[in-house]
Order: sequence, then C-alpha cells, then structure tokens
Amino acid sequence: MDGAVYQEERLVETTELGERLALLRLRAPEAVRSVQQSLVRHGQLTAATAYLASDGRLELVDGFKRLQACRSLGWPALRVHVLQLEDAQAKAAVEALNEQGGLTELEQGWVVRSLYREDGLTQPQIGQLLARHKSWVCRRLMLVELLDEAVQADVRLGLLAARTAVAIARLPRGNQQAVARLVARRGLTTKQTEQLVAALLAAADEGERRGILDAWAEGRVGPSGGRGARPPRPPSHPALRIVMDIGLLCRVAARLEARLLERPLSSLGAEGAATVRCGLEGLRPVLELLLQAVERSVGGAKEVAR
Repeated sequence: MDGAVYQEERLVETTELGERLALLRLRAPEAVRSVQQSLVRHGQLTAATAYLASDGRLELVDGFKRLQACRSLGWPALRVHVLQLEDAQAKAAVEALNEQGGLTELEQGWVVRSLYREDGLTQPQIGQLLARHKSWVCRRLMLVELLDEAVQADVRLGLLAARTAVAIARLPRGNQQAVARLVARRGLTTKQTEQLVAALLAAADEGERRGILDAWAEGRVGPSGGRGARPPRPPSHPALRIVMDIGLLCRVAARLEARLLERPLSSLGAEGAATVRCGLEGLRPVLELLLQAVERSVGGAKEVAR
C-alpha cells in the first residue's frame, strides 16, 4: 500500500465495477445478508475501494460483499475510493486493506498464488510486496498448491469452513475429496476434522485408514450424540503422549524420506520443485530445534540414571 494515492471519492454504477479480484476472497451467503441488512438500515457507511486496471476497467479491491448486496437490493451505484495501483499492487492491497479484519489462511494463499503464477513474482518479491517473511509466503503458497481444487471450490460454495479446509490440506491430495465429503455430510467441526486428519496421518497402512474413515462415516466416532460417539481421548499421562508423538514423527519422517528418495525434485517441474525446496528449507530449523531438545532431554535422563 506504500505509495498508493487516493483519488476523489466517486459514485460508480455497479455495472461498471469489475470483480476480477473476487476470486481471492470468500463471500459467505450469511455475511452478504448481514451487509445487505446493514445497507437497508444505515445506508453505505464506508466507501468501497477500486483501482483502474491495465485494461482500463475499474476493478474492485475491497467491498465485494457490499457490491453483491447493492446489486441484490437493486441499488444502481456504490461510493468508491479509487487507488492508483499496478495490477500486482492491487492484489497486495487486498491483503493490506483486510489486515485488521483478517483474511483466512486460504485467502492469503490465493493472493500469494495469484502473484506467483499470474504476475510471475518470485517468493522473495512477494514477501517484500506484502511485507511478510519469505517463510510465511512459502507456507501460504504450499497450502493452496497442495489443497485439492475441488476442496477449495467447496469452501467458496460455503460447504466447508476455510479453517477446516486447512486441516484437510495436511492429507495427500488423493484422500482430500473423500474426507471433505465426509466432513460436510456429518457436519464435523474444525476441531473434529483435525482429530480425523491426525488419526489418518498416524495410520500404519491403507487398511487402517479405511477403518478410521468407516468408523467416522458410520458414527462410531464423531458427533452422533450418543455415548462413545466422541473421538478417543488422548492418554492423560505425559510420558504416553510423548511416546505417541515420537511414533507419529517416526512414521511421517519415514514416509517423507521415501517420497524424497523415489524421485528427484527436478521431476516435479520448476514450480513444484521450488515449492518443495522452500518447504524443506523451512523444515531444517524445525528439525535442528527438535534435535537440540532431544539431546537436552536424553542428556538429562542420563544424569538422572546415574
């Protein structure tokens, strides 16, 4: 937003406002209804924001729910502030103008992916434009690159919450749609989805994963309301929780090692290799800190044993 200049506020006909950047935002039907009710009661309290795109069209940057609500009400025009921005700067403005209200992680990922794929910016350039660390950019890009497009479409349609989709993104792409359908059909909360995903990731083989999915689908675990319907509680003793985490980490590490050894990164294509390499670079400091904690703990245990 640095260097952006507000022009004089205009009254713009709703038909003249483009919504190209609406793909970067979520518009839940209930949120649009709330904005519509506010417009009816109070009028338009704040102006929307737009910019003059490179093709000469006035494109909305912020105020998509207001625009949709105005059109539903049959209002012919909307008060708009026009910013002097380049196309890539306008996408950065989507994030900056919603810094207080907060975009979801998925929306942030859509902004990053659009700048990366459509505008051809590198991840460091995106970080500079958004005033974010390169690791933040990498995480958001990996989120949307690894999340199945059908699951992202479910979020846009309001069938899944954005936070729920983020939980599902931890699974391999081939398993995400089935889990998303189960979550929507059973009305699982984000927390319950996270429990389901954790159980699937910890499963030893495909047979165990199928059993977990069947149990949740049949209501033997999950929100069916009866006794025994909740997912199993984790062990209460701290030692057992640590041992379970060690087992989970060993299985995930073995799976990651096998995937890295089965093919060179160059076989993933330039974009895929860059995304994976960025993720691996972010993993190194995490593993170093974990190794330090392990060495401290093992050293302390030896001292106690003496």
